[in-house]
Parts: sequence; C-alpha cells; structure tokens
Amino acid sequence: MNSIGIELLSVFGMNPVEHVELAADFGCAYISTGLTQLPFNPHGYAPWSLRDDPALRRRLVEVMRERGVSISLGEGFIIRPGTEMADLAGDMEIMAELGAAYVNAATMDPDASRTADQCAVLAELAGQHGIIATIELVPASAAGNLADTLAIVHHVNRPNFCLLLDSMHVFRSGGTVEELQALDPRHIGYAQLCDVPMPATAPDYMREAMFGRLPPGQGDLPLADFLAALPPDIPIGLEIPMLAQAEAGISPKQRLQPAIDATRALLYALQAKSGQ
Repeated sequence: MNSIGIELLSVFGMNPVEHVELAADFGCAYISTGLTQLPFNPHGYAPWSLRDDPALRRRLVEVMRERGVSISLGEGFIIRPGTEMADLAGDMEIMAELGAAYVNAATMDPDASRTADQCAVLAELAGQHGIIATIELVPASAAGNLADTLAIVHHVNRPNFCLLLDSMHVFRSGGTVEELQALDPRHIGYAQLCDVPMPATAPDYMREAMFGRLPPGQGDLPLADFLAALPPDIPIGLEIPMLAQAEAGISPKQRLQPAIDATRALLYALQAKSGQ
C-alpha cells in the first residue's frame, strides 16, 4: 500500500525537524521539504535554512533516523526564464546528503522546449546522486496538462525522470480518470493528494492552490479513482494548505488530522477492493 507523507506546503514555515516529528506522530513515512523556509509563516516559526545551516542538516538526518521518517521529495527546483538547472548542483548535493528520494521541477518558463531541456539537465544532476526527478503538471504552464507533461517525460527519456501528479492540478487541467488509467505506470513517480470543488469557485487559481485546498472528501475530486490509477508503491504526499485555519490559530496537527484519516480510509478501501 502507498505510504503517506506530509508536504512542505501543508505546514507553512515549520522547521524541518519539527516537520519530521509531526509526520512521525501521525505515523507517516515521509515529508517533502525545500532548503529554505517558505514566506508564508502564520505561526511565526523561527527562520531556518538547510542550505546555510550544516548543523540543522545533521540534526534533521539524526531525527529522521530516530523517528523512521525520510524525505520523499526535495522541492525548490523551479524552472524560470533565464535560469539554469545546472546552477542548482549544490542544492542537489544537499538533497542527496539529506537522503531525498525524489526532487521535483515546476516550470514558470512558458517556453515548452526550454522547459523540457532544463528538465533533462535536472534529471542528469539527480541521476548522479541516485535521485529520481519529476516534473509537476501545473495548469497554465508549459507542463499544463497530462499530454504536455508526458511529452516532457518522453523528451527527457531517462529512467529516473517521471511525472508528479497532483490531484488538484490533474483534474482542474481537464484530466480524466481514463487518461490516468492509460498512463504507463513507469511514467508515474509521485503523487500529491488534496480535494477541491469542481468546477472552481475561487477566482484566483494559484492562490487557492497555495492556501486553500481541502482534505479528501470535502471537495468534488474522484480521489478513490485517482489513487486506484497510481502505482501501488509510490509516495502519496498530502499537499493540503489551509491558511485560513492556520491564521485562526488551529495547529498543524489539528488541521491535518482529518486529511490523514480520510486518506487512510481511501487507501484501506482500495487495498480491500484489490484484495492486497
């Protein structure tokens, strides 16, 4: 059965050591992390940087070992016009030091050809450290739907490069369960889970994606079918940022407990259905 992780965006600025402790307390196997703190910090956590603080990196590795949690996904590898993935070789080395299994690329470069070429560079860097690289489907980008994103995977054509499928982005981009079922499982490396209304009710897509997602079962996405279309051994990261709750003083544990419970119920039902 797929293992659950708590994604960086769900914890709004939390120190990565505390993030690991939270995941372990939930009985989760993974976290995702970037190397620096996100700018959204409603709980007022102290600043941190894994890039600049070797002692924090050592402590993080120690706590992950103690609590049985690992980094499923290294974040922050953003493709922008004029930037070069080759310049992030140092960040990749740190992700390898921390034991990240995957690193993810998201593109803000509208040039699809350049995005694909930069993904090839990222996959090469990741492969040097035994890391799998992914490209995230994000609507209104050069990787804006399943066909465009899969074309990038085919362009890179490396065994350590595949898709990151986020349930919100897949279905809001017009993707269907049937298209997911038709994908070669080898091309699906990682999934992120949340729920949202369908069709969209919020006017600003990216603001909703960054701050206003819902736990499974509180929106309209066909999440049971989404999970059933995935390979059974990839990480499922819960990317469910709920800024309004955080600003109201609701703790990360309180915010995320319903999402954990709902996701486990979906996975247990899928397991029972498949007879595994």
